[in-house]
Amino acid sequence: MQSARISLGLLLLFLLAGCGAPPLLQQQSYVFGTLVEISVYGTPEAQARTATAAVLARFDALHQQLHAWQPSELSRLNTALAKGERTSVTPELAAMLRDAQALSVQSGDLFNPAIGGLIALWGFHADAPQSRVPDAATIAGWVQRQPRMRDLHIERNTVWSDNPALQLDLGGYAKGRALDDAVAILKSHGIQNALVNIGGNVIALGQHGERPWRVGIQHPRKPGTLATLDLLDGEAIGTSGDYQRFFEAGGKRYSHLIDPRSGWPANGVQSVTILLRGAHAGTRSDALSKPLFIDGAAYLAKHAAQLGITDYLAVDARGKTLVAPTLAARLH
Repeated sequence: MQSARISLGLLLLFLLAGCGAPPLLQQQSYVFGTLVEISVYGTPEAQARTATAAVLARFDALHQQLHAWQPSELSRLNTALAKGERTSVTPELAAMLRDAQALSVQSGDLFNPAIGGLIALWGFHADAPQSRVPDAATIAGWVQRQPRMRDLHIERNTVWSDNPALQLDLGGYAKGRALDDAVAILKSHGIQNALVNIGGNVIALGQHGERPWRVGIQHPRKPGTLATLDLLDGEAIGTSGDYQRFFEAGGKRYSHLIDPRSGWPANGVQSVTILLRGAHAGTRSDALSKPLFIDGAAYLAKHAAQLGITDYLAVDARGKTLVAPTLAARLH
């Protein structure tokens, strides 16, 4: 029997304070094809609602701009790239494409937003996966054409490519970018303490009263959490898992996380969570969890070190948990 399912990669755990405590405002929405939740602590309600509304408006704008299979600025660019045409994009999209290029190079092309055509072939350019394994020869044809971010040329705000197989899918980038944008917007509204969760990608601002924000890392095969973690100010978590968006055919699971080297969904791990801090922590945590997932458990520690990632937690294909020592000391 074939089945399709979409689930969140991270559960938020809120330990609400007792009576008389400063207010905790939580606002939810559905953007980027997943549940979004913004929690603001210790701020007057009107101020918190204004700030969260501005964040959600930004999320919606990014979603409309970067949608890979519905009309958007990105889909219009993909149409031009397939025709070998040069096209103008907004300065904002040009900057995001340059950023994605740099992350792709850093990852050795395992984070590869240029394989949108392969992702579509596998049926993941739809609200629900198609539950059908593509023809192996067609997959091999896409791999042979080797679409890579290095094939994308950006001159000021004009974009083109010499490789017509290059089709952009920024699904592994957009949520992380949205986290960083959310922090900037919240700060501009005077918010000092907040937690933003976009379907498993989370960033912390300040703390929850006298304690840090606490989040739970989703178990990839069971309901509930694998572990909980206190997030400090400015820290972000990114999770890539084969349970977030997948289908099953012939008793085998196929996820949306495609290995660009083979053209097939990666299956070396069930999930990878990384913890990052510093500039652009949200964006980096989203993008750089992908190459660790794709490269699998055997290369986890080595590849993490190459990417400058010291804190990671993974569940391998057999269900064994692998944790970096620095992160293990912080897990509950």
